[in-house]
Amino acid sequence: MNRIEKSQSTFHQLFGKETFPGHAADAEFHEIMNRFIYGDVFDQGSLSDEVREQITLVVLTVNHSLPQLKEHVHAALNIGVTPAEIKEAVYQCAPYIGFPKVLNALEEVNEVFNTRKIDLPVKSQKQTGETDRFDKGLEVQVKIFGDVIPKMQENAPANQKHIQEYLSAFCFGDFYTRSGLDLKTRELLTLCIITALGGAESQVKSHVQGNINTGNDKETLIAAITHCLPYIGFPRTLNALACVNEIIPEEERKEGIHDDDSR
Repeated sequence: MNRIEKSQSTFHQLFGKETFPGHAADAEFHEIMNRFIYGDVFDQGSLSDEVREQITLVVLTVNHSLPQLKEHVHAALNIGVTPAEIKEAVYQCAPYIGFPKVLNALEEVNEVFNTRKIDLPVKSQKQTGETDRFDKGLEVQVKIFGDVIPKMQENAPANQKHIQEYLSAFCFGDFYTRSGLDLKTRELLTLCIITALGGAESQVKSHVQGNINTGNDKETLIAAITHCLPYIGFPRTLNALACVNEIIPEEERKEGIHDDDSR
């Protein structure tokens, strides 16, 4: 199957149609776009189609690209992403982009769910309460980043300790502990969220290491960042790849492959 055939097949699989309304007014642009996204990028790496659509959902939420988000909620459902997985992917954006954009995204998600006769609210994925959200969040945080986390909390200036506490209780306690998505997927989506933000290279590096610690290898990270490219452009994509290469140099990756092959 050539690039053109691949793009047409993937587009139809996702959306159940040949093109979007308004195609004719900018047919050449749509041709370039669809062949790149669905003929090139969508076939790059070994990510599942379900994970690819979850990545697309979080990047579109970050970008506040609501019409496109709505179409990709339909696409995600069409290929088997569950309503809970869709909700959790969008919820996961909140600590990084704030509540307003997520609320707007959820309006689009809920509109699609209503159209598709999906019961709302979706079954709760909550795993913490008021008394344990900090402790459980800290536990997940340490699992991802290691023992540096308690040290960071200890060393934080007194007037900024609340920020470290919020990170543990809110970002990790309220969100990362939830069911619906496993830890590897949440951490991969978070890397894509922060990549899409731009200007957060320090956090990108931290979450590259976090992904490695949770079992995502370099090729998975490259595939995920590549999948973001059509929605965020080359500058942010290249910056994120530079972060990946800094944390996992190519020489180190090749040595790891060689060592594995020799056993």
